Amino acid sequence: MSISSILVPAVLFFALGMFACIIKSDLKFPPDMHKMIVIYLLVGIGLHGGKALSEASMSSAIPAVMAALLLGFGLPIVAYLIMRFLGRIDPMNSAAIAAHYGSVSAGTYMTAVAFLNGISVDYEAYPVIMLAIMESPAIIIGLILAGYSRRILAAQQSSIGGPAVAAVEGDGHQKGMLKHLVIESFTNGSILLLFGSMAIGSIINEANMHKIEPFFDTIFMGALCLFLLDMGMEAGKRIYEFKDVGIFLVIFGVIMPIIGATAGILIGHFWLQYSIGGVTLVTVLAASCSYIAVPPAMRLAVPEANPSFYLTLSLGLTFPFNVLVGIPIYYGAAQWLAYNY
Repeated sequence: MSISSILVPAVLFFALGMFACIIKSDLKFPPDMHKMIVIYLLVGIGLHGGKALSEASMSSAIPAVMAALLLGFGLPIVAYLIMRFLGRIDPMNSAAIAAHYGSVSAGTYMTAVAFLNGISVDYEAYPVIMLAIMESPAIIIGLILAGYSRRILAAQQSSIGGPAVAAVEGDGHQKGMLKHLVIESFTNGSILLLFGSMAIGSIINEANMHKIEPFFDTIFMGALCLFLLDMGMEAGKRIYEFKDVGIFLVIFGVIMPIIGATAGILIGHFWLQYSIGGVTLVTVLAASCSYIAVPPAMRLAVPEANPSFYLTLSLGLTFPFNVLVGIPIYYGAAQWLAYNY
């Protein structure tokens, strides 16, 4: 794999955005332009995924759904245990941060797709299903972990019974919050766009698909470059907040993606038995960290947690690590597994 294959335009624009922020440039996007680009990219991914799924057996998509649920439920628990027992991070911040690392980053996934397209590597359509599914389980686990943590803290603080009573009284609210967040996660705009576009892409005929392909295919990579330019500026803003996060969480922000990637590459290669490109995408999904859907959900459900912790980790550390360093490494590891096992 040559250095030119790693330096794809999308990654270079991300680096440009970070550089612009570091030198305090006045470069900025117009209001709401970021949302417009995200909508366009999600619809494009969904349409292409739906088109590919229409040519495949739906029964073969079941393992991908199971793998997505396993990763979505399992990775937040692993992240929580690491922060609680190795980092001694308080329970509420541990729960909120853990939810981000079981969820997915559409931006990281799109960058991986651009990387594979740039080196002409094919991949299966099923990872896009995993992308749409993995958002919700992590939010559910984050809320369950937060509820568990509240009960533990209440038990530790209950000397007369007041805090314990409050915790019991909060059970109904907790269940209501769980129901609300589950419904919200499935009606989230990003998830709705992905599933809806996949459905449209799978039912329209070739002639109709051909009519919209110039818009959703030809300029897709250009839009992705603009998206990553904006994300680079957002990541650059978080660099100065590392001092507030602490050394353990900074290390965690790099180690946890590697742990997730290890789980993803093993599942993608040995269980799902995908091609090198497909394994790379599954690995990227497992290694990514949400920065769109999960932060507002955790701010609502876990107000005790410090938002600067999980926002700095997701946007300022894990996302840049995956985009600039992780994706080529994950692809190389998928290649090595394919050739040796």
